[in-house]
Formats: sequence, structure tokens, C-alpha cells
Amino acid sequence: MYKIGVIGDRESVLGFKAVGLDVFPTDDPSEARKILKKIAKEDFAIIYITEQIYQYLLDEVEEYNDQRLPAIIPIPGKEGSLGIGMTSVKKSVERAVGADILFGGDN
Repeated sequence: MYKIGVIGDRESVLGFKAVGLDVFPTDDPSEARKILKKIAKEDFAIIYITEQIYQYLLDEVEEYNDQRLPAIIPIPGKEGSLGIGMTSVKKSVERAVGADILFGGDN
């Protein structure tokens, strides 16, 4: 059975533990990079990463974009959204459809 993991600062990720997700609290991008590489090799189908950490892992995330699993999804952290999640969704839709159908090319 596949698992879902969450990487990010402690305050942002601990709530996910209450609903049964595996959480990996860290504020350190270097540690987050190691965690991502480790759990991506395991049975994780989805890995959520807070945007505050995600912005430092773009090269690593790019390695997994063309793979079926895991899906790596940025989420807002305790500081709020940085807009990275919406940008990621927009790029994924453009890659799948071949055009910007979400924003009509305005963003």
C-alpha cells in the first residue's frame, strides 16, 4: 500500500500526522533534500513539501517530474503561500495539455 509523506517545518506538518500521514519535520533544506531522496525510493505515492522548503529543492523535484511516482506537491507552510504551488500546477497543466488553459497566458 502506498503512503503519503509531508516534509516541512514542525508547525506546518504535525497536523498531517493526526490524519495518518507520515511527517518529516525539518527547517533545513539540506536535511529536507536527504529526506526527499530517501522516501522517494520507498512506497510513497505523494510527497507534500511546504513551499518554504520546496523552493530550495527545485532541482531535486525536477528529477521526479517525469516519473509516475512519487507525485511531489508544494503546499503553503505556516507563513502562508509563496505562489509556488499555483505555478507548479500551471506548469504541469501546460506540459500535459500543451497550452495555458488555466490563466490564458496572462500569468
